[in-house]
Amino acid sequence: MTVTEPVVDSVPSAALDPAVLAGRWLDNLTQAIDSGDRDRLIGLLGPEVWWRDQLVLDQDVHTTRGPGAVADLVLARAGAAGLGGLALPDGAKLVDTGDGSQLVEAIFEFDTALGRGRGVVRLTSGEDGVWRAWTVLTALHELTGFEERVGRRRPVGNPHGRSGPSWPELRDREREFADRDPEVLVIGAGQSGLAIGARLVQMGVDALVIDSNPRVGDAWRNRYRSLSLHDPVWFDHMPYLNFPDTWPIYMPKDKIAGWLEYYADAMEINVWNSTTLLSADYDEQERIWTAVVRRADGTERRFRTPHIVMATGLNGRPRQPQFPGQDTFRGTVVHSSGYRGTEDVEGRTAVVVGAATSGHDISQDLYHRGAQVTMVQRSSTCVISTEHGIPGLFDPLFVEGGPKTEDADLLFASYPFLLLGQLHVGLTERLRELDADLLGGLEKAGFALDYGPNGSGLFMKVLQTASGYYIDVGGSELIADGKVKVAQGAGIDRFEPDGVVLTDGRRLEADLVVLATGYDTLRDQVTSLFGSEVSGRVKDAWGLDEEGELNGTWRPTGHPGLWFLIGNLAMARYYSRILALQLTARLRGLVPA
Repeated sequence: MTVTEPVVDSVPSAALDPAVLAGRWLDNLTQAIDSGDRDRLIGLLGPEVWWRDQLVLDQDVHTTRGPGAVADLVLARAGAAGLGGLALPDGAKLVDTGDGSQLVEAIFEFDTALGRGRGVVRLTSGEDGVWRAWTVLTALHELTGFEERVGRRRPVGNPHGRSGPSWPELRDREREFADRDPEVLVIGAGQSGLAIGARLVQMGVDALVIDSNPRVGDAWRNRYRSLSLHDPVWFDHMPYLNFPDTWPIYMPKDKIAGWLEYYADAMEINVWNSTTLLSADYDEQERIWTAVVRRADGTERRFRTPHIVMATGLNGRPRQPQFPGQDTFRGTVVHSSGYRGTEDVEGRTAVVVGAATSGHDISQDLYHRGAQVTMVQRSSTCVISTEHGIPGLFDPLFVEGGPKTEDADLLFASYPFLLLGQLHVGLTERLRELDADLLGGLEKAGFALDYGPNGSGLFMKVLQTASGYYIDVGGSELIADGKVKVAQGAGIDRFEPDGVVLTDGRRLEADLVVLATGYDTLRDQVTSLFGSEVSGRVKDAWGLDEEGELNGTWRPTGHPGLWFLIGNLAMARYYSRILALQLTARLRGLVPA
């Protein structure tokens, strides 16, 4: 194969202008697409190029790797997608890579047949001095005619001096759905349900969010009293509405609960609390769900809706195993989901089964309230410190004074997950060195550590398993200091009246056992709500597919009209737009249903 001579000039590092290089690269990309010149396009791509596409070249989320595969993808689909008008609104910047070299990073904008998009390109200089693409993101940002009603598109509101219904009267009427069906039914009013609800409101889609809890925010409010987020506040904003600058870096769960309740009202999201989904049947010919819900007063409503979004979280029902002899135990057994941290535990002997985040938090809470605590660790845990791990994972994007949230989200999304895994191997090694005293103390105490899949660290473990990790906020120090004991490498075999016996024969006295044993899968929850025929068609939710994208999450699930939005606050914020764009495009006939 003959590759066209480089079309991006070689420029000495001391003289380079990142905006000029990025602008020239975009111009050359446009020319290569317009001419259909594969060799020319390949000449713009580095040997290890990654192109992540979100709803631009395909109505899905994909990552493609390698110059040949990327060139074939772009040339095959860019024309039909209407990709054009690439522009550099805010220039570009040089970024130090940490190994003595630099790269050019730029956020760009473009047009598509459906609307407008935003993207990120990173250029690196090869041995020949030519600047070629290392990573590219193209992401659909808005649909023409159905843009989010923010900023200059915000509504006027009630004109002064005009009679008519008041705002509360209008909101009550909208919320009741007395004479209409929702276009989208969202199950769950946590951060994911509210995020997709807010996005759909701003795109003009009539959505209803239902939740079994009496109040919005109860999913956080009803958890153990000492719970705080382990992520920094800058990482956790909701769409359109950032947390106040006065809030703590690590937010207590009750502040989050109160904020979500306020958010639902402020963003005018239609929420029915104390409401459960009784059944949902899908008509393949009409492409519509018939869903029956029960409200707090016992009345039932039947809706016909083309789309249902499951926003109940990655986990289903609490996994509460039953052990031989448990009925003879004279103490208390509670799942972590039911632990409130309000019980009198002074002087009690507690066993916490589980060594991930909940297990650590609950062990720490029990210790500080006067209990003698042993943590049962069945398998290894990935641990990083707040001091070093948080800056390592989140700088320079999600920090005090960092980029505005929308730009930070876009820059973060522009790193394909598999590439992040590669980059995080080096980060994980650095964190091991920085946290050497903490990790050494844990190992000396008998606590088993791992460093993520293939040494790629905590974030990749989150993506692949969503379990088995902990960002230390004090629990690790208690273990290293021997204040919380560890029984490693075994689980519970059976209960006795005054304790538990582990599978390796060790016996632990206890009058309180907390099972931080996780939850059933989302598929189990789908089966219970929709039946085995529906759950048999959906993809596994979470875990990475062969391209390195998350399975079945914020993208087609395998069953028409059924969608999942799950993840932490940051994922809910960014990917709620990706899902809302897909729903709106289908509802408004912009793409096939």
